Amino acid sequence: MMELKQFMDSTYLKTAEQAGLSEVENSKIVAELIDEAIKEDFKLAMIRPNQVKMGRKMVDDANSKVAIGTVIDFPEGNRGLEAKLKEAEQAVKDGVDELDYVIDYTAFKAGKIDQVKNEVAECTAFGLNAGKVVKWIIETAALTDTEIVQITALIKNVVLSKFAEKDYSKVFVKSSTGFYKTEDGKPNGATIPVIVLMLENAGPLPVKASGGVRDRETALKMIELGVKRIGTSSAKVIVEGSGQGNAY
Repeated sequence: MMELKQFMDSTYLKTAEQAGLSEVENSKIVAELIDEAIKEDFKLAMIRPNQVKMGRKMVDDANSKVAIGTVIDFPEGNRGLEAKLKEAEQAVKDGVDELDYVIDYTAFKAGKIDQVKNEVAECTAFGLNAGKVVKWIIETAALTDTEIVQITALIKNVVLSKFAEKDYSKVFVKSSTGFYKTEDGKPNGATIPVIVLMLENAGPLPVKASGGVRDRETALKMIELGVKRIGTSSAKVIVEGSGQGNAY
């Protein structure tokens, strides 16, 4: 039980508008998620940048080891290097532990490979220099299998060529935002075939499965395959093995 908890990045990333709530009501949901993560001893609470300060305070006040993570340039990843770094800088000031950047997958698909490589190098360097864990969300639902292989290998090759071996374990390749709109009800997050492709091409970098992991059985299968983290809004359901969880 304890083991499984340490794979859980308990996640809530809806804005107040997306949730159809007021800012106050939405912040209350975030606070409940952080509180649950502290009580359950999950690995991390994954929240929007504007909630990081609150999360840091709650974790510190509880004298908890739960990490605070946030998403950068979310969910499209296409605002450019400067915007990514600016947002990451603010999150670090606010006390974040882990930075989950959305890669510019649109630029990648358009063949702007050098631009994407540069962004991965610069943003990873910023995170590692600040002593943070870095994750790269590749948005698998927007990619073909070939593109999943290529973008995973791109991230790995940039990290292996530019950073020390001791840092490899701190740079993840992550599947999904959970916010990508797919057609015909196709999965928009982590599926077993997608995770297998990522694992085959990311090593020695760790992989995080996110989006669509809602039950214990799927979570255990992914851990068995080799993922090191699971991003989910159903962390408690997964740990307790009590049926199906929420949409993320």
